[in-house]
Amino acid sequence: MSEHYTSPRDQDASAELGERIRQADAAGSPLRIVGGDTRGFYGRTVEGTPLSLDAHRGITHYDPVELIVSARAGTPLEELEAALDAQGQMLGCEPPRFGAASTVGGMVATGLSGPRRPWSGAVRDFVLGTRVIDRAGRELRFGGEVMKNVAGYDLSRLMVGAQGTLGVVSEVSMKVLPKPAASASLHLDMPLGKALDRLTEWGRQPLPITAATYLEGALHLRLEGGASSVAATRERLGGDELKDSFWQALRDLRLPFFAGDTRPLWRLSLPNHTPPLSLEGDTLFDWGGAQRWVKTDADAEEVRAAASRYGGHATCLGASDAQGRPQGAAEPFTPLAPVIAKYHRRLKAKLDPNGIFNPGRLYGDF
Repeated sequence: MSEHYTSPRDQDASAELGERIRQADAAGSPLRIVGGDTRGFYGRTVEGTPLSLDAHRGITHYDPVELIVSARAGTPLEELEAALDAQGQMLGCEPPRFGAASTVGGMVATGLSGPRRPWSGAVRDFVLGTRVIDRAGRELRFGGEVMKNVAGYDLSRLMVGAQGTLGVVSEVSMKVLPKPAASASLHLDMPLGKALDRLTEWGRQPLPITAATYLEGALHLRLEGGASSVAATRERLGGDELKDSFWQALRDLRLPFFAGDTRPLWRLSLPNHTPPLSLEGDTLFDWGGAQRWVKTDADAEEVRAAASRYGGHATCLGASDAQGRPQGAAEPFTPLAPVIAKYHRRLKAKLDPNGIFNPGRLYGDF
């Protein structure tokens, strides 16, 4: 049954946000869009007047039967996930939080997904529709039950990972998933080569694996699904029990691997079955090897060339502070090919001609 969900702190600040954005566009004054600011390290530094979405929060619609939820951008992820958990459901993309203040808007803006991503999908795969405040201060609806976007773009999907450079996402509607009936996590000691071979072999079989990470000489697996399937697979694979908290720590970059290191932290996205790269430093293999966290003093050109050689790309999160939190980098993202950059600029010029939305967050000139 469909229902209107009332959040503990339900607030609609779209009118106020729209007016501030309209004034900023008229004055050509850049805005730095802020939610919980737990993902500030991901992307380039923005110089602009802060536009906080903290007062624009609340779960506006939740239909557990249809597996659909809608929430305003300033809604804390903890609040949304608690509401889903009460109905035995979850966000399938397992988005990282990076702190208690993490918001739905930050999840969409960065598009980052957790350990379950290769088996269930990315943030973009679960977004059904969005409300976006444009430069004129209008709250527009895209996706879901609304009419086709006249600009010819699927703006709901484009907003995922755009880092707020195309407009202010004020609300998002998403598909959710039932929580698995059973779960077990395993720690299997084995060399890296054997672990990668095993993952390739198991990938061809209907095993209930939903996370696979290699770290410090051991393969870490999460099994989820029906109780009998999880139990049988656990018995077959063997290994030692692993605490489920490992996956939350990995999701939020809180494992000891990420703590207190002066070397820059890189996130490499690579095709499945890519062999180990010839980079000096330490590597954590996530997503069965498709996502790799690398701590290295190698220069950016070398790291990006290593990833590109296999059809992947590399993002620099910078060195960590005393608490182990990444601090960002001057040029975090792989430079775009000229043809792709041309389309990015055209899209930015169409939606934000005065350059007020998070200017330079992704790349220096747009």
